[in-house]
This record gives sequence, C-alpha cells and structure tokens, in this order.
Amino acid sequence: MKIAEEVTTIGEAFRDGLLAILGSKLVGVYLYGAVAFPEAAPTGDIDFHVILKEGLIEAERSALQALHESLAGRFPPLGAELDGYYLQLEDARRETPPRSQMGNGAIDQSWALHREHIRAGRRIIVYGPDPNEIYPPAEWPEIERALLGELDFVEKHLSENPDFCILNLCRLMYSFETSDIVVSKAMAAEWVYHALPAWGPYIDLARKSYAGQGTGQERELMLAEIDGLLKFAQARIQASIQSRQLSGEAEARSHTSDL
Repeated sequence: MKIAEEVTTIGEAFRDGLLAILGSKLVGVYLYGAVAFPEAAPTGDIDFHVILKEGLIEAERSALQALHESLAGRFPPLGAELDGYYLQLEDARRETPPRSQMGNGAIDQSWALHREHIRAGRRIIVYGPDPNEIYPPAEWPEIERALLGELDFVEKHLSENPDFCILNLCRLMYSFETSDIVVSKAMAAEWVYHALPAWGPYIDLARKSYAGQGTGQERELMLAEIDGLLKFAQARIQASIQSRQLSGEAEARSHTSDL
C-alpha cells in the first residue's frame, strides 16, 4: 500500500474510533506535517490535532489510549506513529501554545508553525469544519519564537538524529531567509542544495538516511560534520534576524519622518 493510501486508511479508522468514544464532543481531526506535502520524504509519523468541545475525562483518556494501541496493531508500523495533541476548542482559538488533554499534557511549542501550515492548506481534514474557522493566523514575532524553538531542539539532538537535524536546519535557514514557513523539509533541502552547494553531499546523506536507507558509515560522516553545519546555519539565521530588525527600524524611521 502506498503511503498516501495508508495514511487515508489510518485516518479514517482513527476518526471512526474517536467518534465512537467522544461522540458530539469531537469537533475536528486534522493531520499535518510531512503527510500533507506530496513532495515530502517518506514519513516516520503522522502528526495530528484532535479538537474537542471540552476537556477529557479519565474514562475517555483510557478509551483513547486503547484506540491508539488498536491502531498500532491493525496498521503496523505507521499506525503506531500517530503523534499529536488533543486540544480544547477554546485553546485552539488562541495564540498561546495549548496543552494536550492526553498523556503528560505536552504543550504544542510549534503552535504558530502548525497553525500556519494548517491554515495554508497543508493539512488533511479527517473530520470537522474548515480549520481556518478554528485556528487564528500567526504574526511574525510569534513565528520567529517557534522557529527558534525548533532550532533549540536541533541543537539538543544532533548526535541522536543527524539526518533529521540536517534537513530541519535546511528548513530553518529557508524560513528565516524567505519568511516562508509553509515548506517541507524536502523542499527546503532542495533549495539549500542549490543555494549552498557545499551542503550537497550532507543533504544527500541525510535524505538517504531519513528514508531508512543509510549505512552506519554514512551516519558517522554526518556526525563528523554536524557541528560545523549547525554553526554555519546559526550564523545565517542570526544574519537574517538582524536584517529583518534593521529593515523594521528603517521602516519605522521612514514612517515617523512622513508624519
């Protein structure tokens, strides 16, 4: 079965299970991330938001946990990789990163980025209304904080996932330099591949590894260069931030002089 077909099958089973457990409490189910980008590399998980009219009770949490375990058994291996947040509708309508109603109450720290992806159409609507009726748009200061949070995550996981980190550094450089955040890792990597040819060999290694086809020796090659790639990306990102700040200051001065 192709990935897109598998995601559709899992999504429909997920929806049916949610409706059986939550009934009218369920507002919407939205998949986002790599599954919503046709050019994306093979995905290792399915990112989701489940939107709820009100908070969950313990019996519902237990039933939802059993649903996830059932999907993992019915649709291996991807059925075990549903990775997301159960959010109250009132929280989803705010700019503040919301806390999940499931698990350990994780907060969606990339909330601004996820909202913009979903609002821009990079989502799969499994159930519910047009998500633009729910998710508020994000302004750049909020987006920048979320992007820097992603950079912080990369910095902390270099040795664990060098392939993911290389590809995500591509996306971060692209987003800071173009102000376009609705982009897949695959598309951003292709941009960097042509804009920064020195990154080419490491992008090739990261792509291969991310698709599950890398070797131990190739992983060591990525690990040997990852610190240098990080420092280079950090410098580019900082330059982009400073350029935006200077442009904003110049625009503010121009506006003041026109008054």
